[in-house]
Amino acid sequence: MNLTYCPRCEKLFDKNFRDVCNNCHQLLEKDYERTVDHLRSNKGLDIQKLSEDMEISIKQITRWIREGRISLVNAPNMSYPCESCGMLIREGHICDSCKKRLQRDVKNASSTGMLQHNPDDRNRGAYRIGDRLHDRK
Repeated sequence: MNLTYCPRCEKLFDKNFRDVCNNCHQLLEKDYERTVDHLRSNKGLDIQKLSEDMEISIKQITRWIREGRISLVNAPNMSYPCESCGMLIREGHICDSCKKRLQRDVKNASSTGMLQHNPDDRNRGAYRIGDRLHDRK
């Protein structure tokens, strides 16, 4: 049993497949249905206006978009914040500028020797059959 407290209502529940208790999950599903219906009837909404109209956090709406439950295909003004800088994007987790910055940082780190590959590290932490046979001697 994996008991934890619900982050929404703070009740103790058995965390199997969900991050919230069954009651909060049902409430979230009702909120989701209301949100999708509202978005279908108001296709020009952006995430800020949708959040205000439905009284649901931008974080929750973003979660539904990333889960694929809310499609952006028929919502031309809908976008969600980049996980790194907060700039509004329509796909992925980070914007193009953050992606380029991360690629540049990795390239710089590898050129300065911070990311060197040591061939001896290839099997470190792995259990090899030779280790088991070695212990028998």
